[in-house]
Amino acid sequence: MTALLVTGAFGQLGSDVRAVAAAAGVPVVAHGSRDLDITDGAAVSAAVAAFAAAHPGGVVVNAAAYTAVDDAETHPDAAYAVNATGPGLLAAAAAAAGLGLIHVSTDYVFPGDATVPYEPSDPTGPTSVYGASKLAGEQAVLAAHPAAHVVRTAWVYGATGANFVKTMCRLESSRPTVSVVNDQVGSPTWSVDLATGLLELARAEVAGGVLHCTNAGATTWFDFTRAIFAEIGADPERVHPTSSADFRRPAPRPAYSVLSGRSWAAAGLTPLRPWPEALHEAFAAVGDALRPAAAVAAEPR
Repeated sequence: MTALLVTGAFGQLGSDVRAVAAAAGVPVVAHGSRDLDITDGAAVSAAVAAFAAAHPGGVVVNAAAYTAVDDAETHPDAAYAVNATGPGLLAAAAAAAGLGLIHVSTDYVFPGDATVPYEPSDPTGPTSVYGASKLAGEQAVLAAHPAAHVVRTAWVYGATGANFVKTMCRLESSRPTVSVVNDQVGSPTWSVDLATGLLELARAEVAGGVLHCTNAGATTWFDFTRAIFAEIGADPERVHPTSSADFRRPAPRPAYSVLSGRSWAAAGLTPLRPWPEALHEAFAAVGDALRPAAAVAAEPR
């Protein structure tokens, strides 16, 4: 049975990877940032070697990331350390120990000027420090471990930590109306569905390289927010459209970052369900966690 070593194991995605694996009876060794600094080469080598000794042929799943998109603009060294240096160290250690590796990346590696969903082979061109650091991480992983899998995803939300869904639920309860950009298009992805896909990949025989995995379909942040309001019984008409030009942030956001799922399906992996179905199930399953009184704003992965 494939065992998993999960880094970033107590964050939004890592928590669900642990839960999905446990439900499937898959052994998990969990490392959070407090007990494993992935930018510390010696610590990474020791942790991976110990895991390999106990679980030969296991898979490392790197869910650790610096996801503060705006902060990365003024703290590039910190972003590159976690998003590029750390993944490279994990990949080198996994390769040396004969382990598989799944590294989670982002739609932000693309420039966002496309009009059709991005394929893994399409030219990258990040427009933010965050995106550039994640692209550097992809490159470091595949250079150190060519058989590794880089899985790009987008607009992730879940029960653990802060995210867009929680922020919109908080704003719904505190404001009569909410203005949300209507000129950025992407695919909202429930972290449970993504975690399920990553577990399937870890247990499959798939050639190394880059894959895309999001819930199916595309929408704008505006329409996504209207769907969130509908799920919690609020009037979607309270959500008003605005533009990126009227809602400037330190880091530019991709205008279009829909990721094609064709590579995922072609690898024989199960496509994720449409995003509206996933959102409905998320509120049915973990709705109380998505409506915390003190949720804070956060970026999708």
